[in-house]
Amino acid sequence: MVIEAALVKPVVDALLVLFQQGSDLKLKHNAQAAVREAIRELLQANPDENKAAARIAVARAAGILSEDVVLAEDMLQKHRATRARTTGKGATGRRRHAASDPPDAEAPPPRKATRKPVSATGASR
Repeated sequence: MVIEAALVKPVVDALLVLFQQGSDLKLKHNAQAAVREAIRELLQANPDENKAAARIAVARAAGILSEDVVLAEDMLQKHRATRARTTGKGATGRRRHAASDPPDAEAPPPRKATRKPVSATGASR
């Protein structure tokens, strides 16, 4: 019975190591997929920055330090910088006026609507 117990422990330890390696591989695979999704998200017209940052954080937590993670972080940083630069611009690309800035002094005053006088004979036709 002592011999059997001595043989069981190395087998159980080997199985635990294999399961741990399998879970590490699965974690890394999921983290790489998260990086791919983050890059795909950042390539969209209106990306969700929080979602992309969370996926990058998942990859960092899994220990992935590949070029893809660096690329995704760089893309996120550039997108945030671009968004900050374009905030406050209209559709035409012109800046908005601040509340303290007076509007253009050269602009003419608005026109008043004028009505044509209605004649008494031409009112009912």
